[in-house]
Amino acid sequence: MTGLVVVAVLASAAIHASWNALLHAITDRMLGFALASLGGIVAGGILIPFVGLPHADSLPYLIASIVLHVGYMAFLMLSFRLGDFGQVYPIARGVAPWAVALAAAFFLGETMGPLQLLAIGVVSVGLLSLTFAGGLPTKAQLPAIAAALATGLVIATYTLVDGAGVRLADGSMAYATWLIFGHSVGFLGLALLIRRRKLFRQMRGVWWKGMLAGALSLVAYALVLWAQTVSALGAVAALRETSIIFGALIGTLFFRESFGRFRVVAAATVTAGIILLTVTG
Repeated sequence: MTGLVVVAVLASAAIHASWNALLHAITDRMLGFALASLGGIVAGGILIPFVGLPHADSLPYLIASIVLHVGYMAFLMLSFRLGDFGQVYPIARGVAPWAVALAAAFFLGETMGPLQLLAIGVVSVGLLSLTFAGGLPTKAQLPAIAAALATGLVIATYTLVDGAGVRLADGSMAYATWLIFGHSVGFLGLALLIRRRKLFRQMRGVWWKGMLAGALSLVAYALVLWAQTVSALGAVAALRETSIIFGALIGTLFFRESFGRFRVVAAATVTAGIILLTVTG
């Protein structure tokens, strides 16, 4: 992984944590995700005339990813509804790196050396450690954890699909733009089906948060898709999940969540894994 790739993926991680925090700040989860979808539609609609269509060979992957992303947003929304941001977000992001690395090796033929696999393991351990910073989960927290685990598996699946699709797209920006636009239309349509006209009345006062979240999600995913065209999927997936550290910092600074010594150690573990991943990649 070159320095440019590392910077791009870390920027994507920071932006990703930011738009997730914006949505978490909207207590009505359905409304928040609907607003993010509206923002994705607007941002995508502005860019589509300039980026054109991705190559036809990538379209089956693009369509599959749109469906997966709608499911991802639904599971993430459920996770935010059932649990705390500081717990469900690390789980959802932390289970993906190993799943992606193993599946990429099995299905896409990517090979990673022992040190790279060790680096991914260190990152994953550090990320999941942030989940248990407040102690072992209680029985009441199990539904939220289950939803977060399901979210993580969907993340791993669409990462693999997009990793293959974007390499056939002849341009990561076109693929990312159509992906964000497509799944935003899908989720907003689902939200309108459930809430109908009431949804638009509820947007007053918070519309800008969701719109900004949707635009940021496009930028974040465009960066990581570009990285996937030049680096191994497992390494990119592991590095991208450092969004959890940015999420923890946002939680401390803006949501007044305690960071604590345990989270400091977990964050240091992730940092060590990133350094190892960068050196060995």
